[in-house]
Amino acid sequence: MRINKKGSIIALLLVVCLLAFGSLATAKAPVLRMATTTSTDNTGLLDYLAPILLKDTGIEIQWVSVGTGKALEYGRNGDVDVVLTHAPSQEDKFMAEGAGVNRRKVMYNDFVLIGPANDPAGIKGKPVVEALATIAAKGQPLVSRADKSGTHTAELKLLKAAGVKDFDKAKWYVQTGQGMLKTINIADEQKGYALADRGTFIKYHAGLKGKPGLVIVCEGDPELLNKYSVMAVSPLKHPDVKYDLALKYIDWITSSKVQKDIADFKVEGKQLFFPEAEIRAGH
Repeated sequence: MRINKKGSIIALLLVVCLLAFGSLATAKAPVLRMATTTSTDNTGLLDYLAPILLKDTGIEIQWVSVGTGKALEYGRNGDVDVVLTHAPSQEDKFMAEGAGVNRRKVMYNDFVLIGPANDPAGIKGKPVVEALATIAAKGQPLVSRADKSGTHTAELKLLKAAGVKDFDKAKWYVQTGQGMLKTINIADEQKGYALADRGTFIKYHAGLKGKPGLVIVCEGDPELLNKYSVMAVSPLKHPDVKYDLALKYIDWITSSKVQKDIADFKVEGKQLFFPEAEIRAGH
């Protein structure tokens, strides 16, 4: 049988092209591992940003949402490539230890003190430090995450400023050891007060669908500012981390485009996070 040489070459090229296309189609996107806070997850921000990241960079992101203390612990252990947290004092220590590199500001919102609509402690509108001192003096339930998260760290700082001592042994101080949304729901069940990030409170309020629930009793105090930063895990401490992907992610989330995407993220028409990245040239 005579073989058509030209046809064979075309067929061979077609096979090569199909194999190449197949390998591209089945190629998996590089995966970045991130530890972050429950507030970025509970609000839906991470689910909103993940497909944008994949489209913009080809990077798939997988995350674990825990308290900031635990998130930084994952970073120290090299279990993740990058961390996104909101506890400046803990982040300072993380960086000083050499556990993290390339720390960048990302965004901010604020904390709010929430409680029952009838406000049994009578603290509505008071400065947050005075409000917490009043809650303690009246023995009203204060429901705490008690998980070394950024919110818990802020709460401890405020209680110290209020001069409240031995609160961790008091009956009125309820320690949940849970994330933000679960802690808010527990505070609701117990008709108590809680410190929460505004974003998660808005998410909680949206879930009420008109039913009665906790309300904001203290807000707008300078002490309640809540800042988020991103850091790569040090490749000197953990050579196996995907440092190159971490740097790409940091450049991406602090870029002018994604800062706008963050500003555009809303729940019930309300903006949850506000851009704070220092935009670099070309970003």
